[in-house]
Amino acid sequence: MSVLVVGLSHQSAPVALLERAAVSGDDLGKLLHAVDDSPHVAETAIVSTCNRVEVYAVVDKFHGGVSSISELLSLHSGIPLDDLSRHLYVHYEDRAVQHAFSVACGMESMVVGEGQILGQIRSALRHAQDEGTIGRDLHDLLQQALRVGKRAHHETGIDQAGASLVSVGLDVAREHLGPLDQVNALVVGAGAMSGLAVATLARAGAREIVVANRTYDKAVRLAGDATAAGVAARAIDLADLDRELAGADLVVSCTGAAGLVITKGQLETAGATGNGRRFFLDLALPHDIDPAVGDLPGAALAGLAELRTAEQAAEAIGPEAVEAVRAIVAAEVATFLGAARAAAVAPTVVALRSKAADVVEAELARLTGRLPELDDKARKEISQTVRRVVDKLLHAPTVRVKELAAAPGGDSYADALRELFDLDPKAPEAVTRADITSEASDGGAAVFAGGSGGAPPQPGRANITSEAGAANGTVNLEGTGT
Repeated sequence: MSVLVVGLSHQSAPVALLERAAVSGDDLGKLLHAVDDSPHVAETAIVSTCNRVEVYAVVDKFHGGVSSISELLSLHSGIPLDDLSRHLYVHYEDRAVQHAFSVACGMESMVVGEGQILGQIRSALRHAQDEGTIGRDLHDLLQQALRVGKRAHHETGIDQAGASLVSVGLDVAREHLGPLDQVNALVVGAGAMSGLAVATLARAGAREIVVANRTYDKAVRLAGDATAAGVAARAIDLADLDRELAGADLVVSCTGAAGLVITKGQLETAGATGNGRRFFLDLALPHDIDPAVGDLPGAALAGLAELRTAEQAAEAIGPEAVEAVRAIVAAEVATFLGAARAAAVAPTVVALRSKAADVVEAELARLTGRLPELDDKARKEISQTVRRVVDKLLHAPTVRVKELAAAPGGDSYADALRELFDLDPKAPEAVTRADITSEASDGGAAVFAGGSGGAPPQPGRANITSEAGAANGTVNLEGTGT
């Protein structure tokens, strides 16, 4: 079984298509189960954010897994498969691990280094656990991705230049409105993005912050956080949104609504037009705010497509931080895959030791039958001697095979052991996960069932031609760059 990632992001698809592909709420649970029920899929988790939709799966067949997941993404989004495929990217085995770690570090985000992705991956992991679609392999991969992301943020300056879409968006708002301590702000939604907006506005000393949300209690909590920071704030129900629009200089919206939350006609009816400069920041996917709002007198609207690009963010952070994160990712990938390959050979080692123990017991029983006059002391000494000889003979090859297995292509050493010692090919399958854990000397990253190793090819433009050619690599279904 190997890990496969099929997805699309702001790097491979336009925002309009990402909006159509976005999945949340009940639809996310339905897609999780649909993928998990696919014939070639053993585990799955879905990372769905404002700028990416990625399906992580453990599969037994590369082509079967890609086809099933692509078709389900098309079905659930309503996007024809031919149109969707042009924007999908595929990562497999080693490259899937590298991609997961890079995403967790914020290297694949619209704003390089933003830290919200860690919470989004954690949420994807928890949701898959709640739905029962994730097993040991994906759990270990995503947990390690979270650790790598935290390490990158702790050891580098990757998150110091506009660490989130919220801060970048509010920087754009400041350019239009001037200092944020002079604005009346309306924040629509009470999720993570909205919470960051409220916190940032509170630090900026906004004149007033109004939080609107469908669940009133959540709006009250966010408003309370702003009040505790010394800023006037209050909560309203989303049903009362219209009356607040007229007095807001800055509107930040990020909800999970399926349709528009704020329209041009709504603003005109509320009398929220022509009252000086106003800024609308739409951080939702699909959009919360009608694009026509930007045409109103004195109004400016920014959505995900207008915010700072990844390249600009990388320049602001500095190449040293970016390179430092890339080095961390490379090292962590090598460690994770090495531990996984070493752990994968452990069942064969256990099977070998088990066969040796059986041989020892059989020969000792034979000795007892041929020399019944042996006293207990002599029998015990002979038994200990034979076992020590066997242990010493097996120690070096079993330790060495684990070391060799950690290198790319290391799975061939397990095959060699089975062949040399005539082990039952099915014997390793009978070894329990607990046995694997106790036998594995590494003790670091947990078992990852991705397989064969080999240096991962450089990402590029490619068509899927064969399972062997795609192994450990990155491909795009229609040759689109990732």
